[in-house]
Amino acid sequence: MYGVDACPNTEEPPDLPALGTLLVDTSRNNRVGEFRGGAGCYWSLRPMGGGTEWEVEPRHVRLALPIEQLRARTARANARSRGDIL
Repeated sequence: MYGVDACPNTEEPPDLPALGTLLVDTSRNNRVGEFRGGAGCYWSLRPMGGGTEWEVEPRHVRLALPIEQLRARTARANARSRGDIL
């Protein structure tokens, strides 16, 4: 069993991306999220169209492809036009 602050992954964590970078979480059906920061051995992502942040291990994350970025930005624009809270 792991300690409270121990990371189960023994690899060195990758460098943190810039805030706002669009990433894909491969462990959650290729869900696209905006990088919000790191906490311990997890990264926080937030949907572009607004919503609840989620945490993911960096090994399950990749940069979003241009088409994935376009879809995420379109979802955000649509949410904004509907008056959704972002």
